[in-house]
Amino acid sequence: MPRPRSEKARQSVLDAMRRALAADGYEAVTIEGLAEAAGVSKQTIYRWWKTKAAILGEALLEGSLPGSDVAVPMTDDLGADLRAWFTAVSAGLARPEGVALARALIEVTAADPELGLLLNERLAAPIREWVAERVARGCEAGDVRADVDAAAIADQFIATASYSALIGQPLPAERVESTVALLLRGIGE
Repeated sequence: MPRPRSEKARQSVLDAMRRALAADGYEAVTIEGLAEAAGVSKQTIYRWWKTKAAILGEALLEGSLPGSDVAVPMTDDLGADLRAWFTAVSAGLARPEGVALARALIEVTAADPELGLLLNERLAAPIREWVAERVARGCEAGDVRADVDAAAIADQFIATASYSALIGQPLPAERVESTVALLLRGIGE
């Protein structure tokens, strides 16, 4: 039976993972490096977590996530709001920490599908909330059909933002414009 974790040491490992991810990317993170940075042994880490992906998953569940702090105010212009959202989020996720996060999420999900679902839900929840509110406002204003599925729209937002992160580049203005135009044609009254 494993001994209870020292909370301070556990936090040190999780903090070390977050710092290493931001500094060097997930691929460069090693258990040896985490142990040294946290002041614990490799054996201690392996007693607490089975894989590097498990450490990352726990660190991300408990800490702040790159790109999760993007706030896009809503205006009376649905198209402008959608363009602002895609521009802000794709720029944020194209930064090195956003790219590292997207790629690490793929590895975490492959190693531990249940943890991957929890992490992806945590990332997606603010997007779904923003989209649901914006679609509701659009319906009230007569800009969006009443039968529009906000969750389906949010999935498109998430997919587009994820693609931006995976390629490590913000969406070009032309791509943002064509994506928003297509979306508006599909949901408009």
